[in-house]
Order: sequence, then C-alpha cells, then structure tokens
Amino acid sequence: MAQDNMKRTGSIDAHAHWSPMPYIEYATQQGGKITSGAPHPLSYDLAARVEWMDSRNVKTHVLSLSGGMPWQWASPDAADKLARLVNDAAVQAHQAYPDRFVAAVAIPMRDPKAALREMDRMAGKPGIRAMHLPNSVEGIDYLFTPQYEPLVARCEELGYPLLFHPLDGEPNHYGGPERLGGHNFIYNTLGFPFETATTAVKFIYSGYLDKYPKLDIVLPHAGGCFPYIAGRVEHSIKKGAVEVASKLKGSIRDYIRRFHYDSLAYYPETLRFMIDLIGADRIVIGTDNYARMDVEHPNALVESLNLPAADLQKILFGNAARLMKL
Repeated sequence: MAQDNMKRTGSIDAHAHWSPMPYIEYATQQGGKITSGAPHPLSYDLAARVEWMDSRNVKTHVLSLSGGMPWQWASPDAADKLARLVNDAAVQAHQAYPDRFVAAVAIPMRDPKAALREMDRMAGKPGIRAMHLPNSVEGIDYLFTPQYEPLVARCEELGYPLLFHPLDGEPNHYGGPERLGGHNFIYNTLGFPFETATTAVKFIYSGYLDKYPKLDIVLPHAGGCFPYIAGRVEHSIKKGAVEVASKLKGSIRDYIRRFHYDSLAYYPETLRFMIDLIGADRIVIGTDNYARMDVEHPNALVESLNLPAADLQKILFGNAARLMKL
C-alpha cells in the first residue's frame, strides 16, 4: 500500500539547485562565476528537468541556488538584480509547473536592509515557500549579528523555513585556504559539513531557537557533522560552559529535533543513524541536484532501509509537504 501511494505521489526534494537563464546571463555579464564549470542543462531547462524527475519518481523540487551563489563577488546593485532575476524566475517556474516547482527566496546577503526588502517583495508570491541562505560569507556568520535578526524574525512570521547552503569560493573555505583551500575535494567534503555543524550549534547557543520557537531550519548534507558531534556539544555544556547553559531552555536532544535534515548521507548506515537519533519526522529528501555532489536516484537511499511505511512516507514527501505547506 505504501509503495502504491508513493507511485501516485512522488517525493519532494528540498535540496535541488537551479540557475535560471536570466540569472546566468546577467551574472556572466557582471564577470562572475556561478558554478565551477558550465551550468548543468537541467539547471535551467525546466521541461527536461520534469522528464528527469518523472523518470525517478520525484514530484516536486524546492528550487534554490547552489554554492555558487554570487553574494561574495557581486556589487550591491548587481546582487539586488541577481536576486530579483532568480526570484521572479522562480514564480514563473511555479506558475508554469504548479505541482512540480516551488522555491526558496534568494536574497542579497551583503546588505541586511536589501535582504529584508527582497524578502518582503517576494512574501506570499506564488510558489515561494522558504528562504535560502549561505551559512557564512567569507567566514562571517552574519545571520547571528543584530542587523540580520529582523530577517530571521520575518521568516518566522511568514512561516518560511530557512534553507542553508555553504558558499563556494576560496574566501569562504572553512578554516581558511591554507587548510581546506586549493582542491574542491577538501573544502567541499570536509568544509561544507563543518560549516553546517557550526550553523546548527550557533542557533542553539545564540538563543535563537528559544527566541523564535516557530522558526523551521533545514540543514543540508545530512546536517553536516552536527548529528555526530551533538553529544560532544552537550557534554561540553554540562562540564562547564555555564554561560551557554544558563541561556538554554531545553536540552541538546530537544534542540537536535528543532532542525530538519536532508537525506544526503550517501551511506545507508549513516542515514539509519540519523533516523534513530533524530526521528523520521525531521528528515526530508535532499539530492544536491544538479551539482558536484548530487545523486542520480533521489529516493534510493531511503528506500533501501526498508523503513515502516509511515516513516518512509514522512521522509519521501510528508515532512517536506508540511514544511513547505504543499
């Protein structure tokens, strides 16, 4: 019965990248690079993308930019225009394929006022269901500074989950170019999970999870390394981080479940650990499509675990449908 339901419904991929052609063209005019190579054709060819989705039983993509987001190099004016181009194209994609595409707002992160202005411009528009953010820009965790807090509050008010993704480019390499720079393999496979873990822990000790109790956050790349070091974080707090412990209203295990995590774990054993620790109701399909670390068959890893029917449906589509109000 669950498999029959799945055949009718299809999965929802909450970590699916795109680059609409007006955005590609304007970024190229500005001299910027939005990918490490030529954009994947399925990044902008939506008709072909739908065919690809159909062949893999994926019903809906939540569209967001990849790690090649332009915020590190674009001028303020160019960043504003690039965000508008992406977001207006997202509305058009949803209107052309209402059941197949929804999107997370792209915002020019260098300027908190411009970011909030674009968020307000897009709020409530057709197909807009979330906000997409880089974890940091050139090593600065901007979101936890006072000038960006109105943006966080606005997303909670709108009911838009925050979707994170680390930025490409040597200035953004976690730990600096001397340690993780120079080779895509190192900064991506190690740096991106470190970035995500840092973001998760900062949401906890900043008090944001308590201050914004209705805020939803989706961590990419299976939560990075956060699920696997959460016990270490908790132990540290218990052993003497009094200034942190005094701020927190819940336990670390409570906070772990305040996040949602995509399924991009690659190993079935890793995904099984996540489900056991976090719960099937907090995991969504994520593929990184169409980027370097993507997967060819979005549902395969989850389906390989032989989960109970209810848990399988939650991960494949139920959790994301709830988050994105589909």
